[in-house]
Amino acid sequence: MKLQISTSLALYSVLEFAGNPKDPISAAEIAAKYEVSTHHLAKVLRELVRAGVIESTRGVGGGYRFGGNAKRLTLMDVIELFEDIGDRAAGREPGASTDVGQALGAV
Repeated sequence: MKLQISTSLALYSVLEFAGNPKDPISAAEIAAKYEVSTHHLAKVLRELVRAGVIESTRGVGGGYRFGGNAKRLTLMDVIELFEDIGDRAAGREPGASTDVGQALGAV
């Protein structure tokens, strides 16, 4: 499955926040690290805040930090916020019916 840029940015961001859950990280820091537009990243971060995955803090020393439950949140939860997964069987990829393909599909 090819992910949209917004989905990739959401995954990168969530992994950054989960790696350092207590300290806020600015959108500019993440945008610089992954060489992406701060404006585009801000839209993605707003959606993550709406979903309760991250929290935002305004003011000096503000930014974003992880707000979800790190033990319960999956990467697929984040992907589903930005991608229309729909019926996964409809767009089967080659090898999906093999044992390995089914195991990967379950992941």
